[in-house]
Amino acid sequence: MTRLAWSERQQLCDDLERLGPDAPTLCEGWATRDLAAHLFVRDARPDLSIGVVLPLLGGRLKRERDKLAQGDYHTLVNRVRAGAPAWNPMSRPRVDELANLIEFFVHHEDVRRAQQSWAPRDLPDNEQRALWAALRRIARLMFRKSPAGVVLVAPGVGRHAAKLPDEHGTVVLRGAPAELVLFAYGRGDHAEVQFEGQADDVVALRESRLGLG
Repeated sequence: MTRLAWSERQQLCDDLERLGPDAPTLCEGWATRDLAAHLFVRDARPDLSIGVVLPLLGGRLKRERDKLAQGDYHTLVNRVRAGAPAWNPMSRPRVDELANLIEFFVHHEDVRRAQQSWAPRDLPDNEQRALWAALRRIARLMFRKSPAGVVLVAPGVGRHAAKLPDEHGTVVLRGAPAELVLFAYGRGDHAEVQFEGQADDVVALRESRLGLG
């Protein structure tokens, strides 16, 4: 089994090491040290991660994450590089691939595309297709709040209706699977996608994806 999620994790950690703790990312308010702390918490501190969905515990999550971010950066990156601990189901290759491919791909691009000089990577076909399969599984969830209908088109890969229109018409969103994933996850300003539809429908779709990074 090709471990694409593991490869994205290792490449991300390479970039985190190369750029150092204070480089910008596309995650608003986060430098590279903060992103590394987020990933470590996701791997190894489920007791803190629950703060993402329970606002009452959000303060504790932020305090502990900030504490990790201010610690030794090299050690923190190495902890992320090592992957989830053995007790975490995400340490198993198949679970890792399902749970972490998009997570680490998107955060890898959060680091890459926040730098002054960047270009889309020429990803191998198997990774593009894996990203497309993962996006199809979650597309309805990701675009559920869009007032415009959404049809995703990855030329040479596939087509998927992600959302029926509510208040607006339908927008066709066209691009490589990797770019469509980034748009779906709120990185629209840095995703190379094309829109086909009425101007107000496109605006409605773009606005529905803001603030998700």
